[in-house]
Amino acid sequence: MAVDFIKGSISNIDGAEYHCNKTQVRKVISGVVGAASSVTSIQVANLLRLFKIPQVSFFSTSPELSNKQRFEYFSRTIPSDHHQVKAMVEIVERMGWSYISIIYEESNYGIKAFEVLEDLLIKKKICIAVKEKLVKDSGIGNISVYDNIVQKLQTKPRAKGCIIFGSDQEVAELMKAVRRCNATGAFSWIGSDGWSARSLVSDGNEAEVEGTLSVQPQANPVKGFKEYFLGLTVENNKRNPWFVEFWEDHFSCRYTNSSNTPYNIRYTKNCTGKEKLTEENTVFEDQLQFVSDAVMAFAYAIRDLHKAACNKPGLCDAMKPTKGSDLLKFLHNVSFTGLSEDDFHFDENGDGPARYNIIHFKQVSPGKYQWIRVGEYLAGNLELNMSDIQFRLGQPRPESVCSLPCAVGQAKKYVEKESCCWHCFNCTLYQIRSPFDPTQCIMCPMGELPDAHHEQCITIPEEYLQLNSGWAIGAMTFSSTGILITLFVFGVFIKYNTTPVVRAAGRELSYALLAGILMCYSLTYVLVLKPTDIVCGVQRFGAGFCFTVVYAALLTKTNRISRIFKAGKQSAKRPILISPKSQLWICSLLVGLQVLINGIWIAISPPRAIHHYPTREDNLLVCSSYIDASYMIAFTYPILLIVVCTVYAVLTRKIPEAFNESKHIGFTMYTTCIIWLAFVPLYFVTANHVALRITSMSVTISLSATVTIACLFFPKLYIILIRPERNVRQSLMPMRYSAINNSSVTTGSGTMMSTVVVTAATCDQNKKIQEAVSTVAENNVLKEEVQLKDSCTQTSPALSANSLNGCSLDNTNKFNNNCNVNGPLSVVSQQNKDVAL
Repeated sequence: MAVDFIKGSISNIDGAEYHCNKTQVRKVISGVVGAASSVTSIQVANLLRLFKIPQVSFFSTSPELSNKQRFEYFSRTIPSDHHQVKAMVEIVERMGWSYISIIYEESNYGIKAFEVLEDLLIKKKICIAVKEKLVKDSGIGNISVYDNIVQKLQTKPRAKGCIIFGSDQEVAELMKAVRRCNATGAFSWIGSDGWSARSLVSDGNEAEVEGTLSVQPQANPVKGFKEYFLGLTVENNKRNPWFVEFWEDHFSCRYTNSSNTPYNIRYTKNCTGKEKLTEENTVFEDQLQFVSDAVMAFAYAIRDLHKAACNKPGLCDAMKPTKGSDLLKFLHNVSFTGLSEDDFHFDENGDGPARYNIIHFKQVSPGKYQWIRVGEYLAGNLELNMSDIQFRLGQPRPESVCSLPCAVGQAKKYVEKESCCWHCFNCTLYQIRSPFDPTQCIMCPMGELPDAHHEQCITIPEEYLQLNSGWAIGAMTFSSTGILITLFVFGVFIKYNTTPVVRAAGRELSYALLAGILMCYSLTYVLVLKPTDIVCGVQRFGAGFCFTVVYAALLTKTNRISRIFKAGKQSAKRPILISPKSQLWICSLLVGLQVLINGIWIAISPPRAIHHYPTREDNLLVCSSYIDASYMIAFTYPILLIVVCTVYAVLTRKIPEAFNESKHIGFTMYTTCIIWLAFVPLYFVTANHVALRITSMSVTISLSATVTIACLFFPKLYIILIRPERNVRQSLMPMRYSAINNSSVTTGSGTMMSTVVVTAATCDQNKKIQEAVSTVAENNVLKEEVQLKDSCTQTSPALSANSLNGCSLDNTNKFNNNCNVNGPLSVVSQQNKDVAL
């Protein structure tokens, strides 16, 4: 028939003249409507393309026909199966199915649809359990072929969902095989438009077809067609050569002299011509809209072409004949409202709009089945009324999965060659199922634990010393008490700054010592803060620095006392570097060395706040120095100072009674050594207990400061506040040494100008004794030579300036001749000044 269409166009192509007699009419075909089958349309399109004749199909849905390089002159008013396949996959997803089977027709219609379907299912991670082909010609396929297909479906019983892409005749035979294999109700079908809603399939196979969901191109009734068709008879519709065959099959009769067909050979009743088509005995297909749209598309295209080429009534030469290429341009651009009152236009591939109805074969009541509309698929969006879907009367929706999801805390082990089938195994206590590979259990990193479902790792809350914890409150209370005491001592020393006790203690080093003690107490507040890089830096620097200030001042003091008395034993020459300014310089140099050590340490290993995981379930926020022995770098130098101070304290333990501050320093150092000997092992054994480690360090620092202030400053506070009568120079003078007038030394701690006479209980006249007496002060050493004009032997030193007995003293600092002293040695001082120790 396609050849008949092109006969009138052949002469136009080769330029030959076409001759006809008066009784013949030349047939020039401008376009072809059809065919219904995709297979037929492909064959016709290949032929019409050669002659540039546009073709519009109303029911060929193969995706292959969207290829405009092969089928340039082909268009269709029905959408491509590509959209139908997408709608099917969306339905599978909406049902929650992940394991399905596919049966497709062995034709271009089925094969091309299967190719698109397989690609989409892979992208959606939906597995195909069984894929089988249906033989296109039902005459070729016998019963065993269909039975084998059903039996293969039964080998995968968990794949309850099955997509069938085929024609009504083949699917009808398949449903009969389902019944023969006792598989009724075992599968739920998703059907293509080629067989769903066809009585040929559903009639007699209702139980097998029940529950089917199908995708049908959306079509509405064509206005007026029903009335027109019901009025047709064989007599008034002779122009349709197939109408007689339809009439015979519809009324199960046969016209006399009609040709034998596969349909009328079994009929014996003659048709009377009085039969009548009615709504009761006639069923109209919904796809009539696509036929109507195809005809209307040609009509609008020819109208637009005529308007552009002729622009006047009648047929102009430009359309004698009509060029197919020109008509095709106007055909692809048509846009109109059809007889079904739906808007129509071709898309870029020459396909109709993608509009589908989702229909469902449902048992509405026992024994009564009906196709109902349960949704639609428009412009790529699926709308589905799940409440209207019922696969089996009184039964829940079937599940089509190979394996159920693994329980919480389990991973998958896939069955060989089955990506949707697996076994489940448990992850261990600290593992989760991998978010990237469901077959793997991965260990949570340190500082994280699995959630209750073992699906993700949850960060363990940071653990650090909280300000409201008992450890921190205790440490801060101790430090606060120490700070108040230190500030009180500062205030007392400032108030009594010029008194002998304060001056004799060495004011400059005392204030440096108090500043170091105050820093020791204050460091506790930094230690209990939440660790950050800055806080860790302050902790690292301050821990060693505050100790260095304290013990550098003590070392300077003990070293000065030791050098003074050592020099006094060896000669009367004044030792160097014993002035207050020199002492401060020595202390500063000692502290500067600690600053240098800390600076180099911070530069090489910058302080950082890090997370420490001593056990699998810990997440400790600490300074990096806490987790190793690196803090000992900050303490090494102060410990060295402590050791040296202790050595000096031992060396100066036997100095005169009035220099008993050295004994206090010694006691301070002995106690400090005991504290630090207890701290060092405690520091290392508390590595996993951050709160205890920080608290022990804080308390150790504060306790060391407390020992220092108690041993060195409380005795002085006792004299200043409780025994002020002892806060005089005489009570601070050495018992075995006297200073002699004629020399005055001014120091930062005070000025001593004294005239001292040394006498003895027995003095021999006419004997001169020259004796060097050294007087120790805080910042000076008085050196005088005393010339005894008369012979004198000293048997007992003077003990006090208040015990002058038996000797007279004149302003010339000379003893009278023939003077015998039977009492204590007397000391007369012109100016009573304190002596700095």
